[in-house]
Amino acid sequence: MNERMPKKPYERELKALQARLVDMQAWVQSTGARIVVIFEGRDAAGKGSTISRVTQYLNPRVTRVVALPTPTERERTEWYFQRYIAHLPAAGEIVLMDRSWYNRAGVERVMGYCTNAEYHRFLHQVPRSSSGCWWKTASC
Repeated sequence: MNERMPKKPYERELKALQARLVDMQAWVQSTGARIVVIFEGRDAAGKGSTISRVTQYLNPRVTRVVALPTPTERERTEWYFQRYIAHLPAAGEIVLMDRSWYNRAGVERVMGYCTNAEYHRFLHQVPRSSSGCWWKTASC
């Protein structure tokens, strides 16, 4: 998809989708449902802009964006997935995660936030896709 959608049809479609998101948020509130959306992608892939469009008309008391910071010394000793538990939604909430759950294998390893042993434990614990890959790359 190299061509951009013309601006007018894009804006029309965006407004229609945003209205459906508002309807979904009302449903989440009324039913007590919980929704987690994980935005995956590399840096500068457009995750932030996409999240901005998704949340533009949503109530921030119901929908929140989570972007985990650099792990603290204590968090570095926790089971990797434990850091996300506190951010999961309660009944009637939507959570948008702006950091991929596989950061341990990418960002954290490169930045020195985890040891090689922690990195390899993560690879062992993370679910694999049907293709055998845990991270969608060109080689998968």
